[in-house]
Amino acid sequence: MIIDAHAHLGYDYAYEEDFSLEDLLGNMEKNKIDISVVQPGTAFDSKIVIAQHNAIGALSKDMPGRIFGMANPNPHLPSRLYRGELERCVSDLGFVGVKLNPPAHAVNPTQSAGKRVFETASDLRIPVMVHTGSGIPWSLPSTLIPIARDFPNLSIVLAHSGSNIFASEAALAARLCPNIYLETSWLPGFIIYEFCKTLGADRIMFGSDHGDNVATELTKFGSIGLADEELEWCLGKTAGKVFKISVG
Repeated sequence: MIIDAHAHLGYDYAYEEDFSLEDLLGNMEKNKIDISVVQPGTAFDSKIVIAQHNAIGALSKDMPGRIFGMANPNPHLPSRLYRGELERCVSDLGFVGVKLNPPAHAVNPTQSAGKRVFETASDLRIPVMVHTGSGIPWSLPSTLIPIARDFPNLSIVLAHSGSNIFASEAALAARLCPNIYLETSWLPGFIIYEFCKTLGADRIMFGSDHGDNVATELTKFGSIGLADEELEWCLGKTAGKVFKISVG
C-alpha cells in the first residue's frame, strides 16, 4: 500500500504553479500510488479556496478510498470564516487534515493566525501539515516544538522535513515531540535513511509534492537499503495512522 501524503490539485497563487488533474491521476497510475492526500494550491481569498476544496471533494467522491482531501484556507481569513470552512471540509467533504504554509500565506505559526490553525485542527481532531524549510524564520522546524508541546494530542507533519539544510533540526523536533512526523519530499536518500534508523520508520512518511516528483521520491525509498517492514511504514502505514486512513 502506497500513500502519497503530499499531493496537490489546483492553481497555487503564491508559487504560480498549476497542479492539474491529469498530472495528479497520471502519476498515480504510472507509479502505482494507491491513495493520495490532496491539498489545494495556495489561495488568498475564501471564494477561490472554497472552489478548490469543492473540486478535491468531488474527486474524492469519484474515487472513494483513493483520494482524501487536505484543506488549505488562508489563516488570515476572519476567524469565523476560517473555522467554518475547515469544519465544512471535514464534516461535509470528508477531509482528513489541514495545511499551514507559513511563507505562502505570510503566517507566523506562533502568532494569532498561526495558532488558529492548530487550535481548530485540535478541536476537529485532524492533523496539521506544516511547510518547513524555505521561508525562514517562520518555516524553521524548531518553531513547531512549543506548539507540539502545547497540543500533545495533535499530530503535526513537517512537510519536507526542513529541507536539506534544516533536516537535523526537523529530526530534533521529532525526537523531542512524539506527535511530530516527518514527510520527506525533496530530501536526499541518506537523510531519509538516517531518519528511519534514529526515529523509527513509523515517524516517516512518503510525499511527492509535485506529480512529476513521485517516481524520484519512490526510487529514494527503494534504493537506500530499508527493510521491508520499514518500507511498509514509510510508504503507507505512517500516513495511514496519522490521517486515520485504513490501509488494510
